[in-house]
Amino acid sequence: MSNTHGQTVTYLRVSSDTQQLDRQDELREHADRVFEEYASAATRQRPVLTELIAYVRDGDTVRVWSMDRLARSLTDLLALVKELNGKGVTVSFTKERLDFVPHHDDPMSTLLLHVMGAVAEFERSVIRQRQAEGIAKAKQQGKYTGRQPVLAAAQVDEAKARLALGLSKAQVARELGVSRSTLHRALDGTLVLRGSTVGPSRRDHERP
Repeated sequence: MSNTHGQTVTYLRVSSDTQQLDRQDELREHADRVFEEYASAATRQRPVLTELIAYVRDGDTVRVWSMDRLARSLTDLLALVKELNGKGVTVSFTKERLDFVPHHDDPMSTLLLHVMGAVAEFERSVIRQRQAEGIAKAKQQGKYTGRQPVLAAAQVDEAKARLALGLSKAQVARELGVSRSTLHRALDGTLVLRGSTVGPSRRDHERP
């Protein structure tokens, strides 16, 4: 029998530093533990997700903003929900308003998980194809310059000043229109800045 006093665990994920966790921030409320991941969901072998799965216990609830934050493929999505349910853990998707409870068969929820997961996977495939076509066309026209730095040195100096005044990194990042991970990298000198001629080393899956 599941523990009725389990923890509420939140999983927040974005694929890269150019994306922000802001729209998922509401899930931080009333959470006993928050796991933040800056990594692609193309594979389920993600360090923070692995840590979360090891952490949760029977009776816990894992809250995720949407299905595509947990997995990018229908196969992985189904496998992860099944694995967590197998540990006695409820999986709750806020955007889709779906809860998957252990030992509780709900044919309609299961059907929606399959259908919505498949639709999301198809949409991502179409987006990737359009992006690839757009980049290829831009290259042919000599207009493609690749990903550009999002912050200038002056903005980093301003961020440091505002942090010194007591503002949080989340607040400063929102004001600059970047993610907290991007701000963190800018502050510790590992982010290429606009106008910079020397780029720093890259860090994979860095967390703020």
